[in-house]
Amino acid sequence: MQYPDFTKEYKSLMAKYLTREVFEELKDLKTSNNFTLKDIINSGVQNLDSGIGAYAGDKESYTLFAPLFDKIIEDYHGFTKDDIHKSNLNSDDLNAPLNYDLDKYIVSTRIRVGRNLDNFPLGTAISKEQRDEVEKIVSNALNSMDNDLKGIYYPLDGMSKENSESLIKDHFLFKAGDRFLQTAGLNRDWPSGRGIYHNKNKTFLVWINEEDELRIISMQSGGDMQEVFTRLITAIKELEKKMTFSYCEHLGYITSCPTNLGTAMRASVHIKLPKLSQDMDRFKTITDKYYLQIRGVDGEHSKSVGGVYDISNKRRLGVTEVQCVQDMYDGVMALIEAEKLLEK
Repeated sequence: MQYPDFTKEYKSLMAKYLTREVFEELKDLKTSNNFTLKDIINSGVQNLDSGIGAYAGDKESYTLFAPLFDKIIEDYHGFTKDDIHKSNLNSDDLNAPLNYDLDKYIVSTRIRVGRNLDNFPLGTAISKEQRDEVEKIVSNALNSMDNDLKGIYYPLDGMSKENSESLIKDHFLFKAGDRFLQTAGLNRDWPSGRGIYHNKNKTFLVWINEEDELRIISMQSGGDMQEVFTRLITAIKELEKKMTFSYCEHLGYITSCPTNLGTAMRASVHIKLPKLSQDMDRFKTITDKYYLQIRGVDGEHSKSVGGVYDISNKRRLGVTEVQCVQDMYDGVMALIEAEKLLEK
């Protein structure tokens, strides 16, 4: 393996921190799942416009290849190699009362977490047999859910046209990943071993073997963040009775992309802010204060439609799950107050 020719077109944190010295230190190492430096950096080498450019293959990747990952993590999260992540999955600690304003301005609320099973490689390094085993373990656990979480599992492989159209209509169906995930090895054997579960009310959803082995999602119309968060935590705790998620004291929940480490949480709302969005400097001042990011309605790099924006937490590592959602609630309340003032 030769040192990559990082021209000025490379923008990723991987290209920034993979010096020749670090390269020489790591180039011949491999994890117990045979994941190498070449595997870690392939997506970033192939895609010059990558933001991160490095994917882990397993929990061991973050320790064995620490001279690279520690620098990327510190740059992205402001989290050093000596810091300890703290988790808080107690929904009673969230202070997010529902009021008229929230339901007036918020179209929908969605909170998701990524999870991967302990004792399995991550999706970047997993074999087809292992991925199928993950699907079996997770789908069996989901099919035993009861009460509000009870639902149906739909495997992507061999899915009927009727089920496919229904899931597309609800915006539930996920496709093979983009070129960044493709070159990271996350699209192998598509669509085998992948599937979608949702409850009857379509407020609880799990993707199996997309970017992470589980994407656990709680969502509903309106702005009741407390209810959405409580449902998510209930579901996580039910699943933890049947499986063990990959976690470490330093980095929290382990994910293939370093941006999702820690809580692996994205808490978001679609919110109507037609007046405030005319003054993006003021809009961004508020979101920055509460560690939030602004996206269009269809996610990153998309545009707003009718003054509706996707607002979500920016911090994931070094903060608790409760703090992530509290950031969003407090920030959204401040955004609504600013919008109301402009309406007057």
